[in-house]
Amino acid sequence: MIEAILAGAVRGGSSILFAALGETVSEKAGVINLSTEGSMLVGALSAYAVAVETGNAWMGVLAGAAAGATLAALFAAMVVWRGANQLATGIVVLFLALGVTALLGRDYVGVGVEGFDRWAVPLLSDIPFVGTILFDQDPLTYLALLAAPAVWFLLNRTRPGLLVRAAGERGEVLFAAGHSPRLVRFSAVAFGGMLAGIGGAQLSIALALNWSENMVAGRGFVAVALVIFAGWNPIGALVGALFFGGVESLQLQLQAQGVSLPADLLNALPYLATLAVLVVLSRRRLHAAPEGLSRVFEISR
Repeated sequence: MIEAILAGAVRGGSSILFAALGETVSEKAGVINLSTEGSMLVGALSAYAVAVETGNAWMGVLAGAAAGATLAALFAAMVVWRGANQLATGIVVLFLALGVTALLGRDYVGVGVEGFDRWAVPLLSDIPFVGTILFDQDPLTYLALLAAPAVWFLLNRTRPGLLVRAAGERGEVLFAAGHSPRLVRFSAVAFGGMLAGIGGAQLSIALALNWSENMVAGRGFVAVALVIFAGWNPIGALVGALFFGGVESLQLQLQAQGVSLPADLLNALPYLATLAVLVVLSRRRLHAAPEGLSRVFEISR
């Protein structure tokens, strides 16, 4: 049972990990994108629809990434270029995504899809215990695990990452150096939406292998919360996503075992656990927040 829970943690946490990594990049640039849930939704539907119509799951991933980036770019256009309130605009864009996906996704409810199967890594998947957990997953799960260190490297060891961090800390310094803080923030938010769209694709064509209205079910908001949990560190986001995925996998195992607890309570368990951890750790993490984020809340008062 422990092996199944841990394997489920890796598989179930991958969609949230993509979104949390994307939100980390966005917030490092000084923009809080509460429409991350919406990018996951449009990514999930676009990936599913394209995979159904073309029979090619990788084309679905590209469509999901493009859809997530497009929605995030819409959000960024309003908050970065027009100066709209980030928190209110994020909620509005999320509801737009909810409505659009509910309308356009009706024809795909109950339609089968050729999604991603598990790819067992030769030799490594035969390792007792660890092989099943880490090396017998779908390709997007492998990609998510690789994306965490890749995003860390991007933010901390590359020039584009330096520009993103400068935009989130002191945009005026970035401007004085001859760069546009607005363009950097816009690009960071769109990139974050692209990753969230891939997370939605992982959910629909690799994990669930179906489409249903509002199937993301709050995972985008969890991803935003995990950024605080992680202290704006991509590696911490990996830990947080695995934690959420593990608790979700645990509650599924408990339901399968027929534990005498209300199903609604078990379904809420991953969110309750994440909330509890945030209550304990959030104050300790606030010092790591980019300076630009503090201005968001000051403006929102």
